[in-house]
Amino acid sequence: MSKRSVLKDYDQGGFYCEMLGSAERPLPDTLPLRKHLEEIGLASLKRRAAAAEDELYNLGITFTVYTEAEAIDRILPFDVIPRVLTSGDWATIERGVKQRVAALNLFLKDVYGKQQALKDGIVPKHLVLKNENYKKVMCGLKLPEDTYIHICGIDVVRDDSGEFQVLEDNARCPSGVSYVVENRHLMLRTFPDLMDNIGIKPVSDYGVHLLNALAEVAPAGVMDPQVALLSPGFFNSAYFEHVFLAREMGVPLVEGQDLYVDDDDCVYMSTVGGPKRVDVIYRRINDDFLDPEVFNKKSMLGVPGLMRSYLKGKVSLANAVGTGVCDDKAVYAYMPRLIKYYLDEDAILSNVPTNICGEKDALKYTLSNLDKLVTKPVGEAGGYGVVVGPRSTKAELEELKKRVKADPAGYISQPMIRLSVSPTLIEGKVEPRHVDLRPFAVTGKDTWVLPGGLSRVALKRGSLVVNSSQGGGSKDTWVLEEGGES
Repeated sequence: MSKRSVLKDYDQGGFYCEMLGSAERPLPDTLPLRKHLEEIGLASLKRRAAAAEDELYNLGITFTVYTEAEAIDRILPFDVIPRVLTSGDWATIERGVKQRVAALNLFLKDVYGKQQALKDGIVPKHLVLKNENYKKVMCGLKLPEDTYIHICGIDVVRDDSGEFQVLEDNARCPSGVSYVVENRHLMLRTFPDLMDNIGIKPVSDYGVHLLNALAEVAPAGVMDPQVALLSPGFFNSAYFEHVFLAREMGVPLVEGQDLYVDDDDCVYMSTVGGPKRVDVIYRRINDDFLDPEVFNKKSMLGVPGLMRSYLKGKVSLANAVGTGVCDDKAVYAYMPRLIKYYLDEDAILSNVPTNICGEKDALKYTLSNLDKLVTKPVGEAGGYGVVVGPRSTKAELEELKKRVKADPAGYISQPMIRLSVSPTLIEGKVEPRHVDLRPFAVTGKDTWVLPGGLSRVALKRGSLVVNSSQGGGSKDTWVLEEGGES
């Protein structure tokens, strides 16, 4: 019996396809992968996909959806057909991400320093100084290597023409890198034949790069810094990732109760062998819960006195306090200007055009075109609050109009981008599903970008929302080595 073809009945539906490209821009680089998929056949692909899902359960690779009271943990759905980036595509993304991270760090140094960009009107003052993530306590603090964002996730999409655009900056505690590495390990175990003679850039050295970068930003004079990862604990949605990253770096995973600040204003970790000083903390706790002496006084997750130690330069925090200013979707709209202002360069990766509803003309345009736009609350993450106008009912749009009118500064709107699609195994058939990409950049003295990143896939037919909390899944992301075969 002949094998049933994997891609024979696949229809990309008029979208740019990450596997096939488009009529104007075909992708010959993916031909080896397509041949391997046909050699495997659809029946074998389905069997191995089921085995991969079982392995995810067995390994405990999970996340939590807080809005679902009946479900504590669930696996992140994983699609076994990889998303492929050519070496040329990756070179553009890598340069664009490095440029963006450099501008973001310069912007934060300025925001908590001379505030020259605000004085020059590059960004409206109120967007920064009245932002809930702006932390005045950081003003005047000199950070090692002037690095505020040590770990950054830049959300990138591809449009109909095959061009990449930045959708969002994640500068606080970007999550998802554990899935990048574990997805690759899973593919190596389940589909080793799919990678035969295809040169793919590795991702397994992320922990080494992260640890080196964190060591580079240790307090002055510390030669062999002790790094620790600070987690809110077991019930956090990304706890699996915290365990994973601590293991990959070979550093202790601690909670607030494991740390204390002594009379010398240094941070110590309680161990069975006695107190041990901690020099660098990769914190996966939001600013407001870090130190009850300075922020939320009821916080049980943080470390009393931590900010006192930080402000005296006796411990380094990654990411720095106050980086959430750059997470704001309204500030995001000014990134091309900030890149030009600080680096005197044009943006390598353009923004999706954005209307800031806090501005009179943009508000008027948004309210008149809600049915054509994607409207987002500026402070939300995880896809919450996003309204896709062309796919919303009249009642939903009327309710949205009331919310935007009541709080214009709390919203932005963007045109609906025809996101690229990727072949995805759905209930035994291969169908197109929209995808985005989150490359992860690690910065100490300089910036390194993990090849590929997290490809998130909207598993619901026609959906543009790829977030795991909204029913999205992930794929392994292959960055092809220049020259093709390994």
